[in-house]
Amino acid sequence: MTVLVTGAAGFIGMHTSMRLMSRGEKVVGIDNLNDYYDVNLKYARRDRLQENENFEFFKVDLADQEGLKKVVEARPDIDRIIHLAAQAGVRYSLENPHAYIQTNVLGHLNVMELARHKEGGIKHMVYASSSSVYGGNKKKPSSTDDLTETPISLYAATKKSDELMSHTYAHLFRIPMTGLRFFTVYGPWGRPDMAAWIFTKKMFNGESIPVFNNGEMKRDFTYVDDIVTGVINCLDNPPEDNSEQAPARVYNIGNNKPEQLMDMIGILEEATGRKANCDFQPMQPGDVTESFADIDPMRNDFGYEPTTPISVGIPNFVNWYKEFYGIE
Repeated sequence: MTVLVTGAAGFIGMHTSMRLMSRGEKVVGIDNLNDYYDVNLKYARRDRLQENENFEFFKVDLADQEGLKKVVEARPDIDRIIHLAAQAGVRYSLENPHAYIQTNVLGHLNVMELARHKEGGIKHMVYASSSSVYGGNKKKPSSTDDLTETPISLYAATKKSDELMSHTYAHLFRIPMTGLRFFTVYGPWGRPDMAAWIFTKKMFNGESIPVFNNGEMKRDFTYVDDIVTGVINCLDNPPEDNSEQAPARVYNIGNNKPEQLMDMIGILEEATGRKANCDFQPMQPGDVTESFADIDPMRNDFGYEPTTPISVGIPNFVNWYKEFYGIE
């Protein structure tokens, strides 16, 4: 059978699609290839995926319900969904809030409607949430048992909305749903709006790097291969459907080891061979000082154990960046 991957030309979507195909799965990928960041990178990811005969791509926007229906009608063998497409970024949500509602809320609804009306049903839908739903919670590490009713960015609010809507559809239509709260994913083919990429680019260009909260930041940096392992493990093990509760669940998926931002910058300096010129700035609206995932439920249910420290992952990213852009 076939897995539908939304956001297939995105960072995590590309890596997830490749992992699925490496084990013999067929993948139908959709993406709107928008210009939130360099579309050439998205095209490069898509082209890499299309080298595999088990991959088929459709350019579709999540808000286009009819377009999504046509994809599923063209590939009736789709039996699972990994929904990763989203309008990402905390800071950008201050500039373009409508994009977040259209993609993250309406788009999520449209994907759930696909699952609801798919002839033959959908065995499992795994979807991307975010660590940002924890808002300004002081308790660390963040646990899925913690309250998430006080988001501090619109992006976080849309992701919390996705979790609530997914639970509703699981309850009403018995569609197995698993939400994954990602914690600061990085690695080769990453996103240009993330710190590892921004810092690397500016360091190679001899520019200063913006360091918020005067460097007093911690992030649960999680290497993309570890993330994909968790996504696939969840996909293969849908929640049970019984009369007592909806077949819905939510997990944290992170590294369970928050790193000081300045330590990450030090590793970047070594990997790039460049000295970082830090431009220390105050805290940004909607941002948080620390992310730290409690991943015990993922460990207990799937044996999930991240294996890539930043001392390995950051140099891997820098090496890919140099090769991609032809930097000696």
